[in-house]
Amino acid sequence: MTESGSKKLWGGRFAEGTAASVETFTASIQYDSRLYKYDIAGSKAHAAMLADQGILSSSELEAIVTGLTEIGREIDAGSFEFKPELEDIHMNIEKELVDRIGPAGAKLHSARSRNDQVALDFKMYLREQCSRIIELLDGVNRAFVTLAREYLGHIMPGYTHMQRAQPVQIAHHMLAYYEMFTRDKSRMVDCRKRMNLSPLGCAALAGTGLPIDREQVAEALDFDGVTANSMDTAGDRDFAIEFTSN
Repeated sequence: MTESGSKKLWGGRFAEGTAASVETFTASIQYDSRLYKYDIAGSKAHAAMLADQGILSSSELEAIVTGLTEIGREIDAGSFEFKPELEDIHMNIEKELVDRIGPAGAKLHSARSRNDQVALDFKMYLREQCSRIIELLDGVNRAFVTLAREYLGHIMPGYTHMQRAQPVQIAHHMLAYYEMFTRDKSRMVDCRKRMNLSPLGCAALAGTGLPIDREQVAEALDFDGVTANSMDTAGDRDFAIEFTSN
């Protein structure tokens, strides 16, 4: 058994630590480490809002932003050591921040839960992936339009049931794919629009009693607005299912 289990956020009731093999098996850091830049961006925006609300002092905000920036640079450079016993990207960054700047790092998590934090990171990651796919689809469609113009008036056989059926223009064939990918783009645009509401501020389940400004954080992170229901938000992953179905 390891000794780290009793120090976990959820480990207070356990007499012994978690077996190392179980920690390795259940840790998500090998997957969610890719969320680091969104986690850091979200934390910076959250910290700025906490400072505006008087929950953090200006010196605490400066220390947090500086610490997060340094951690981000180390992850970019590949010199940051991720620890499986800390389970996920959120705790890896938070623990390192607290180790570097002290109690101010722990105050960063005021009015926030890992539940709304991971939803934020996941949405920001998929939002960027949507934008990237939309850009790629635009490039593919430009290529099909170019080919259609180049071969305008040229004829090719059209097939049904793997048999030559009717003569068609090559341009007509190319623009069929243009229409297909245009629909794909439309689906991705709609998917991005639906997911682009900030979950931060919903906390673990039912929000927080601390004074916060959800709209400020949403605007800072380029969201169109905030989610309406904290219970829905805490468990919502249908935006990810919609993304994969597209």
